[in-house]
Amino acid sequence: MKVYKFGGASINSVDRIKNVANIINEHKSEKLLVIISAMGKTTNALEAVVNAYFEGRKEDALQLFEQIKESHLNTLKFVTTLQWNAATIQMKDFFTEIEWLLHDKPVRHYDYYYDQVVCCGELFSTAIVAWHLKEIGIDAAWVDVRDIVRTDNNFRDAGVDWAFTENAIQQQIKPLFNKHDVVITQGFIGATDENESTTLGREGSDYSGAIFANLLPAKSVSIWKDVDAVMNADPKQFADAVNIHELSYAEVIEMAYYGAQVIHPKTIKPLQNKGIPLYVKSFINPVLPGTVISNTHVKGLPPIIVIKEKQVLMQFKSKDFSFVEDKPVEQLHHIFKEIKVKPNLSQNTAISLLCCFDEHAEKTDRLASEASEIFDVIVEKDLTLLTIRYYDEATIEKLTTEKTVVLTQQTPVTVQMLMK
Repeated sequence: MKVYKFGGASINSVDRIKNVANIINEHKSEKLLVIISAMGKTTNALEAVVNAYFEGRKEDALQLFEQIKESHLNTLKFVTTLQWNAATIQMKDFFTEIEWLLHDKPVRHYDYYYDQVVCCGELFSTAIVAWHLKEIGIDAAWVDVRDIVRTDNNFRDAGVDWAFTENAIQQQIKPLFNKHDVVITQGFIGATDENESTTLGREGSDYSGAIFANLLPAKSVSIWKDVDAVMNADPKQFADAVNIHELSYAEVIEMAYYGAQVIHPKTIKPLQNKGIPLYVKSFINPVLPGTVISNTHVKGLPPIIVIKEKQVLMQFKSKDFSFVEDKPVEQLHHIFKEIKVKPNLSQNTAISLLCCFDEHAEKTDRLASEASEIFDVIVEKDLTLLTIRYYDEATIEKLTTEKTVVLTQQTPVTVQMLMK
């Protein structure tokens, strides 16, 4: 048994939905648990619905949702014929779930409504793919993951109840494979014990794949993307970026920590615990080897480059020239937690602490204001954070030419430079 996860880009057109179906059909003899994200830009569109609704613009919210409905029904029309009537009935049931909510006035916090609305993108997409599979003769079982993945009520970043979820997988998912080669379900979402929809936070769909793989357990997980493999740099920024065909769990966690758009660490941990390999594969060229991520230690990696634009450097200086350690820094970290910011780079001197953050004006301005009650605060904006793992002098020189480096942090493996 294997877990396949397909992202939104893999199903953002009729042709791509058919391509995904072909990939599933070619591998269905291996017994597949398939997780699918919302189609294309659906999540963004649903976020716009939530924003309009929460701001009291009910008619705008309903109109925006009408466009989403029409888009999905139009796609369904092109991938089903015999199954169209039954598929349409299911889709309209999903639509009704949202429309009931949109006709009421919001009485709870934003994150709650976000999860109730945005979760439907995955329900729509998985239903469309499942009905198309039936159309071409693959009797795939469709499962509402909200009946399986139990979470707390920390909406938009829900924590998983592993014991309940494991029992549900054993009782409800495993028996399906006695009758079906393919089980289709959703990533990114779950539900509380009061049947309120929740979402699992950043990269939640990949995390869902890891949850199922850990608890089934699965032989492997494959995440299907629009790239040939994990690369040593963003190919949109570096034309000479190269594929990396093998990585360790630890290396992927390090890459993600520094901001590389690879696999989120919370996805890696459940797989690492069971030694389940993770494959990053291309849905455009499925025959390519992609990247395998496992416990194997990999030597001879090329320089791995991560660039983060729009950085802010804040210097928190002691007002009385006393050491910044102990209580003042404790107070500062409390402010970080309250505002929900985390430094991308930090460095201490005797009387100051330097921290680099992503530039979100509403957060960084508040941070500077509140911290100024404890420290003298100096702010420098419009900086770039360069991280190179397995660096060499040639790579450093190439990437820092004509730049002014304002802060450097270096270990034998990794160098970080904040530049302007």
